[in-house]
Amino acid sequence: MRNFIYKGLIIFAGITALASCKKDLIEKNPSGITAESVFTTPAGFESLVNAAYSYQRWWYGKEEGYSLSEMGTDIWASGAGDVTTDLTNYINLQGTNGAITTEWQALYAAVNLCNAGVNKIAGAGLSPTVRPVREAELRFLRAFYYWHIVEAWGGVHFTLQETQGVITTANKTPVETFNKQIVDDLLFAVANLPATTTDYGRVTKPAAQAFLARMYLTQKKNAEARDMALAVINGGYGFTLLPAYADLWKMANLKNREVVYAVNYSTNLIQNDLRDDILNPLGHSRGSNNGHLMFAMKYDDQPAMIRDILNGRPFNRYMPTRFLLDLYSASDSRYEGSFKTAWLANSTIRPAGMRLGDTAILASKAVVPASGKLYKIYDRNAVYNANGTVKDQLHFVTLSKFDDPTRTSANEAQSARDVFVIRFAELYLIAAEAEFNLGNPGAAATYLNVVRTRAAKPGMVAAMQVTGAQVTLDFILDERAREFAGEQIRWFDLKRSGKLLERVKTYNPNAVAIQDFNLVRPIPRAQVDAVTNKDEFKQNPGYQ
Repeated sequence: MRNFIYKGLIIFAGITALASCKKDLIEKNPSGITAESVFTTPAGFESLVNAAYSYQRWWYGKEEGYSLSEMGTDIWASGAGDVTTDLTNYINLQGTNGAITTEWQALYAAVNLCNAGVNKIAGAGLSPTVRPVREAELRFLRAFYYWHIVEAWGGVHFTLQETQGVITTANKTPVETFNKQIVDDLLFAVANLPATTTDYGRVTKPAAQAFLARMYLTQKKNAEARDMALAVINGGYGFTLLPAYADLWKMANLKNREVVYAVNYSTNLIQNDLRDDILNPLGHSRGSNNGHLMFAMKYDDQPAMIRDILNGRPFNRYMPTRFLLDLYSASDSRYEGSFKTAWLANSTIRPAGMRLGDTAILASKAVVPASGKLYKIYDRNAVYNANGTVKDQLHFVTLSKFDDPTRTSANEAQSARDVFVIRFAELYLIAAEAEFNLGNPGAAATYLNVVRTRAAKPGMVAAMQVTGAQVTLDFILDERAREFAGEQIRWFDLKRSGKLLERVKTYNPNAVAIQDFNLVRPIPRAQVDAVTNKDEFKQNPGYQ
């Protein structure tokens, strides 16, 4: 799908414009082009739709999005490079957090553009066959963005109208209103989207059904969630679980039959979202997919190792909790398919007796005797204290799902890797959780076992099967951690299940400062400061 870059045309999303504390905003549009003139033509309206998609890149594949969706859970701790430790550990988390402010602005800008499109589509001159599809796309995206907003911040500002220019008030709307609109928009999308698309990255009917299944589960509508998940599973759309879990993450295999919905990044990095003062002044400072940077440990400070493309550029922002590593049994291929544990010597300067390509570093979730080894060992006792808190924030078992050996240089921060938002495996796990919530643990086990069968190592399928008697909500959450670690869904899973506080306190001793009010995030302080109706639009309780 083509990207849209604003040139000359500036659309100010009212609620996001308020992020500035300035009372006045000077708008200059030297081209003379207006939204009204552009979006009343089919070609112009297509640019609006493309722009509405592009805001997904502000969350998926970006550090800010990882910090809000994976950190502060039971499965991740701060690496030495974590710049949002307040989100990770819940210590002094306030409305001044940069990631929160960035995502608030991007999400509301996206909603505003979707609102503009839905309300302007009648005058866009689209053909009778194209119009309902484009409206369905916009309504899917509006639901998609509003879900991120309401889950992150609760009952905050809500509108279905386009905001033009700067506004000075905001509303507080009940969560139920958000949820109803999300479902209404998704039902429209399901009814009007095509089953397939030749323009990769556009939403399709099964993608809308899959996201609706996730929304039904979030809203405790378990029968509807199960039925909608099964509509995708049994819908004849051609989705399947890949035979090998590790194959999901190969750069040459990104457009595979397990991907139900993805945020796509171009192999031509210029077409992605890196900020450029001339071409893309509203872009991201780092651009493209940055997941490969976030989870990499510091390997290039060790003997026999230099930074290279294969091993990546280590930002060491996030590291696994000991709890996450211990979730994987010896029968489960997802451990090796998700994590990097060995680094091979690639430097001309090496310890005596170590050859090029020999193991230089071993990171392990087990205890490894060091006697007689040439390579450096970082085992569980070297990385974690006895109580599970982190001892070494630089060296650890590394999530490798998002590695990109196709980058052109060792220091290249941008990756063309697509972000998998919904995989086919999630439909089985949604069905399993819904069945369990409906009092059918046996049916839940059946769906769990589909995913666990694929995850089994050769000859280990029987060992990976579970029975209904073994299924609990905690087991389902453990399974989702094994399957989706790092895939920007964990915080939402724990919140949806009502287990966020309990599991963080139990399994992540680095984040025990979490409190009840952390079930929602702080509203950006600049937003709260800028509104004139401060008695109505207040900061979320517990925050400043």
